Amino acid sequence: MELKLVALDEDDLSIVSTHLQDAVVRVADIHWRPAEKRLVMVLNRFDWEDAAASHFLRRRTALRFDQVRACQCRHVKPHDKDAVLNLLAVEYTAGERPAGQMTLIFSGDCALRLEVDCIEVELADLGPVWDTTICPAHPDDLHADGH
Repeated sequence: MELKLVALDEDDLSIVSTHLQDAVVRVADIHWRPAEKRLVMVLNRFDWEDAAASHFLRRRTALRFDQVRACQCRHVKPHDKDAVLNLLAVEYTAGERPAGQMTLIFSGDCALRLEVDCIEVELADLGPVWDTTICPAHPDDLHADGH
């Protein structure tokens, strides 16, 4: 199912974050546009909604953060354009409301922290969809026997 979501508060952002879990993005596909107060990226989103026991999909997805005053990186090297980041979550920490910080948390202790005037995020699937044989797994997903 193609998604188009807008997040304007913390509850909305939680839903967007859930749909983005395990999305992968090349560093080259992350664009910080300070003059526009915007961060945009194109990701390959794992489609958790349509996941079945043996059939998995990825979707090309655009993600836009507006009202961004600053962007900081942790362990993300902007010059390493071919590096691939695995997005785990998008979290919000309130500041002097409606301002705050959004943190995009990636595996490998990588992160982007955005200083925002308010929560204004859009996720939109772009159309291309393809099969994948791999379903992302997390330690909490493993059974006691390790499988």
